[in-house]
Amino acid sequence: MSNIDELKKERLRKLEDIKKSGINPYPAKSERTHTCQQAIDNFKDGQEMILAGRLRAIRGHGGSVFIHFEDGSGKIQSYLKKDELGEEKYKFFHNNIDIGDFIEIKGVLFLTKKGEKTLLAKDYKILSKSLVPLPEKWHGIKDVEERFRKRYLDLIMNKETKDIFKKRSEIMKKIREFLDDNDFTEVETPILQPLYGGASAKPFKTHLNALDMDLYLRVAPELYLKRLLVGGYDRVFEIGRCFRNEGMDREHNPDFTMLECYAAYWDWENLMEFMEKMMHQLDPKVFPKKWDRVEHQDIVKNNNEKESFAKLKNPTFVLHLPNIPLCKKGEALQGIVNGIELIKAFTEQNDPIEQRKAFEGQEVLRKKGDEEAQVLDEDFLEALEYGMPPAAGFGIGIDRLAILLTEAKSLRESILFPFMRPKEGIGRALVSFPPRICHSRESGNPGLDSQSSWE
Repeated sequence: MSNIDELKKERLRKLEDIKKSGINPYPAKSERTHTCQQAIDNFKDGQEMILAGRLRAIRGHGGSVFIHFEDGSGKIQSYLKKDELGEEKYKFFHNNIDIGDFIEIKGVLFLTKKGEKTLLAKDYKILSKSLVPLPEKWHGIKDVEERFRKRYLDLIMNKETKDIFKKRSEIMKKIREFLDDNDFTEVETPILQPLYGGASAKPFKTHLNALDMDLYLRVAPELYLKRLLVGGYDRVFEIGRCFRNEGMDREHNPDFTMLECYAAYWDWENLMEFMEKMMHQLDPKVFPKKWDRVEHQDIVKNNNEKESFAKLKNPTFVLHLPNIPLCKKGEALQGIVNGIELIKAFTEQNDPIEQRKAFEGQEVLRKKGDEEAQVLDEDFLEALEYGMPPAAGFGIGIDRLAILLTEAKSLRESILFPFMRPKEGIGRALVSFPPRICHSRESGNPGLDSQSSWE
């Protein structure tokens, strides 16, 4: 039996002892009055309060013990004394409470001789008994893959991980505030779609039993957002999950978060000015007020696109991207930052006749075996026939943006629960595929993408 198994067995014994004593080790609620950070920020000597959190450290000294516990806001120290709690309650804590347990402590604030803000415990209550010890003390999270498989442990043990996702949340909030200030309306469009469209990508397919019909997880929200322009909205945006059955690497995950924005009566020049302003407001250290501009044909030449983009040192708009089925007059661009393909944008095609021709060209590619070619969408074409105003739109990969603005080094670090290869014997393992061309509004058009070395 391993050490972990022995420790779990011991904790199960403690759990039974807690139950036998008439105490519920998993009560439904806590009487918490303050967060740990509130107690620290608004410290007042002698103030009574009830705090709660996960126990992270215990330092015992005979008839007293210092502990550290934390909630989602922060960490604080508490001091438990036999004289304050009574011998029976103090002994019960010593015999049954472990690091990793959630506890509630009722007490008063005071400063220790070293000046640390501390809660003197007058009473305590267990809120949740942990049955497996946290990894830090025993073996740590040695396997990097386990950080992503067991993100909950990664968040507990690594403050840096928690900081990444706190910053990511702040990024999303700033984006929404900026778009709201510029009169954009946030909307939601279907994730399950009878036809997939808006990007050159292979979809995931499913089946709706109620109507006995095949459906697809969306690869992009684009065609539905454009329908809203037809319907009279001038400026719309959506932040949501998209799904592409394509390769996995540092910048690709089968499901990811996309921001897509559309503005009527704009062209790509308006769009570039707007994107510069938005990105600079997000982080002026990373995004300058003015981005470089280069022609796609001038930087790609004999190199593949991905290699060419990686050579761009400053945030850059790469202009006149070729072969964009939904673009008007070749006015398509890509925003590259630190080699990352962050933005795809263009003046939208609103001529239904020209759009049909572009779709028909994609159908030819599909018949030749291109699984990522776009599908001819008659319903969308009919919407265009009713008239869509001139417009421009852009898409930004939020997970990639988080790489640029946080300490994350890949999508697996900027997505809370990235897709992972199942462990041996658990589920079905992914197989390796050779590199292939990947077309998408978010990932680039085209670019080499390999699934063999990432999980």
